[in-house]
Amino acid sequence: MGSSLTVTTPGLNASDLMAANSSYKSLGADKLSTANQAKARKSAEDFEAVFLNSMFQHMFAGVTGEGPMGGSGATGTWRSFLTEQYSKNIVKAGGIGIADQVYKSLIAHQEARS
Repeated sequence: MGSSLTVTTPGLNASDLMAANSSYKSLGADKLSTANQAKARKSAEDFEAVFLNSMFQHMFAGVTGEGPMGGSGATGTWRSFLTEQYSKNIVKAGGIGIADQVYKSLIAHQEARS
């Protein structure tokens, strides 16, 4: 009865992702100042939050009816605040992986420039 779901992507496996996540210092992060690393991390997390917020806005765009996700008028404004908080909370809880990849790209770009 117990089954597990495995998602695979051609040319990409879990061990590659784990190795990439554990070895970002090889990108030169150890040579950058702590302030630059913090700015890169914040920018990456902000990017992921904006992306998630955009996804949520599109997801709830067609929802009508009563309650916090339906209705009209001021409900749209309230819904935008709600989706923004959903996005920030998801990123704060670890996100979906976009911030990590953006962070690595930013670090690599900064290292290449220095």
